Amino acid sequence: PRIIECAEAEDGGDQAACHLPKKQRYAALGQKGATLWMTGCSGAGKTTIATALEDVLVKQYGKHVYRLDGDNLRTGLNRDLTFTESDRAESVRRTGELATLFSDAGVITLVGLISP
Repeated sequence: PRIIECAEAEDGGDQAACHLPKKQRYAALGQKGATLWMTGCSGAGKTTIATALEDVLVKQYGKHVYRLDGDNLRTGLNRDLTFTESDRAESVRRTGELATLFSDAGVITLVGLISP
């Protein structure tokens, strides 16, 4: 495969030159990206609330929304992690990075995690 790199971005520098400007992206999508991060104990209803909100935002308002929670993260991105304190912290870190990317892409991201 042929890999094309952004020549304008220096190693470790700002990658903004490699991406569509946020203003143009948000105008084309008709929405800005955002993250709503819900925390609470196991069984507190984080996923239930996020699922209901996602349903309304997508079906009634036509918004681009994605829900991240322990269930869908454990089977993919965080499948190598356990429930130790350090692994939970790593799960939160990874989820934060992913939510940031989604938000930058103009997606409304709903996160429901047990967060330290």
